[in-house]
Amino acid sequence: MLVEIQTASDPSRAVILLHASDNVAIARVPLLAGQRVEIGGQSVTVVNPVPAGHKLAIQPIATGAPGIRYGEVIGFATEAIAPGEHVHTHNLGFSDLDLPAAYAPQPPAITRTTESFLGYRRTDGRVGTRNYIAVVAASNCAAHAVTLIEDAFKTVTMPSNVDGVVSFPHGDGCGQSSGADTRLLQRTLEGVLDHPNVAAALVIGLGCEVNQIDHYLGEANGQRARSLIGLTVQESGGTRAVVTQAQQEIRRLIEETAAAHRTESPASAITLGLNCGGSDSFSGITANPALGFCSDLLVAQGAAVVLAETTEIFGAEHLLLRRARTPEIGRKLLAIIDGYKRYLNQFGGSFNENPSPGNKAGGLTNILEKSLGAVAKGGTSTLEEVYEYAGRIDKPGFAFMNTPGYDPVSLAGLAAGGANLIAFTTGRGSAIGFPTIPVLKIASNSTTFRRMPDNMDIDAGRIAEGAATIESVGREIFAALLRVASGERTKAEQQGHHEFVPWRIGPVL
Repeated sequence: MLVEIQTASDPSRAVILLHASDNVAIARVPLLAGQRVEIGGQSVTVVNPVPAGHKLAIQPIATGAPGIRYGEVIGFATEAIAPGEHVHTHNLGFSDLDLPAAYAPQPPAITRTTESFLGYRRTDGRVGTRNYIAVVAASNCAAHAVTLIEDAFKTVTMPSNVDGVVSFPHGDGCGQSSGADTRLLQRTLEGVLDHPNVAAALVIGLGCEVNQIDHYLGEANGQRARSLIGLTVQESGGTRAVVTQAQQEIRRLIEETAAAHRTESPASAITLGLNCGGSDSFSGITANPALGFCSDLLVAQGAAVVLAETTEIFGAEHLLLRRARTPEIGRKLLAIIDGYKRYLNQFGGSFNENPSPGNKAGGLTNILEKSLGAVAKGGTSTLEEVYEYAGRIDKPGFAFMNTPGYDPVSLAGLAAGGANLIAFTTGRGSAIGFPTIPVLKIASNSTTFRRMPDNMDIDAGRIAEGAATIESVGREIFAALLRVASGERTKAEQQGHHEFVPWRIGPVL
């Protein structure tokens, strides 16, 4: 806290400035109209009397703009306030927002340029960074079948512009409530099937499970009727039969998928998911703020950047709330946090159970310390939207998605939302990927980068060593993401990481 104290007899000592970013100062003694005071390197003439302890504007405050004291918002101007005016109940209103500092800050000072990458433009206007055929299990009962289908194409030479056939086995889809839990799974699988990185897809069911494949087919499928195929093990005649039938369908789909070619696309077509895992104390000093700088660069390009992991913003949510574009967006964020608390309470859990033994070994004491470093991945841009898990990301700018901190589940939500790239920071060394989305790994310390060269893409530890800056590594991440979006393979892709775990929130029946 910055404190400058002044006295009535000395214009340079008449008021108190509590924080360098404040636009009001506090009268130490009664101030008279016409009196001159000096504060923060400027001279201000008092417009009307200000009682001792009351506030004096030291900068212009536009109607609706925040009044700032202690570096925090204390209200919003109900009329334009000029420097030197008394600031009080007559011109500074209170908004019952149930959240602190819900206002949009100035955007970061970043030079706007027009960057591009080579991507696959889809009929709905979205752009893919990869060109896959996906084979998705409707339930655990079809998980083995979709794995066999992927295996059947591992030795098949694909056209150069087809990235391959990938499967999405999982353990859900039956033995669960047909209400909210199944709807969440359906939204997740819908997003995986209808994804910019997926040119064509098959959804495979057993035939009698809760999550029926008919949900994904039919008239709602629209233009994707020929590129989304539904099969069941029971109707096809068993596991071998459905694998054979799927192979026949995929051979046709490969030809259709090969018709797509990379074309120059603006960076605004990128939807970047942000995640961290295996964090350490350096994460909030090096990798996360560097990724935050990159995030601001992408937002300035008109791209969408989505921060995730509700369990890892707890205790730092005020840093996001004060960046909310509107009070409604701020309320959405608070509602998600409150809902997550109720979710944890069902099991007697606590947000502070999030830090893992590895997090603590890396120097992170509790969830507050972890969260304050984790939110740095989101940069400084205005919070434009808050999404539920697997919600379709449908607008540019910085946003937040409600996901657990458990990495594979968080990545599945971001993917289902439409992220076509994921940037993942790690301190201890996470080795995760995703079937259809490139995951760029950013090491927070150079020891982990050197120890796991087959998994790490970027060494942000150079910041702590004084060999690089947050800005330089942020720009390095930005450039790497554009190359990856154009086809360069990340280390996770090279290693064949295909983790996929949907969020199971309900009971097992």
